[in-house]
Amino acid sequence: MLQMVIPEREFFDSVKQEFIYLKEQRLVLEHSLISISKWESKWKKPFLSKEGKTIEESRDYVRCMTLNKDVDPSVYATLSQDVFQRINSYIEDSMTATWFNEKNQKPGNGPVITSELIYYWMVAFKIPFECEKWHLNRLLTLIKVCELKNAPKKKMKRKDIYAHNAALNAARKRNLGTNG
Repeated sequence: MLQMVIPEREFFDSVKQEFIYLKEQRLVLEHSLISISKWESKWKKPFLSKEGKTIEESRDYVRCMTLNKDVDPSVYATLSQDVFQRINSYIEDSMTATWFNEKNQKPGNGPVITSELIYYWMVAFKIPFECEKWHLNRLLTLIKVCELKNAPKKKMKRKDIYAHNAALNAARKRNLGTNG
């Protein structure tokens, strides 16, 4: 969860031709599957795509991330670049000590990930739906761990099986003191 205080300020609304005064606002934000679901239901496109987002889409995602209800809607239109950088740093944070060795992973080869696909993974791995409130990167890490732990074991190559069996037989012969 990210908590931020947006200081009070005044700005000029060029559409209404008037000055607007905003009081200090406290934002409580959570980058979660729920936030992504809200955003995707409005914009009808995957949030986790390589495609960039417009300023309007980015502001709306901050709105979808907001947990507190007492926020003046005008605050989203006036968020500074520094605030967006802080929010993006929070979104990109792994929120976990788990890491993966992905040297063979080629970027961009995976499926398009939507909130429905993430919910499917949660059902498939029996992850409780209360985890939809977790930071998204932490939830995706849990899904990846489940995937790795449930993956079928790789078959040994025939020559490796023969070498393994020969080593077992040699050890048995030594232990029993026989020639075969």
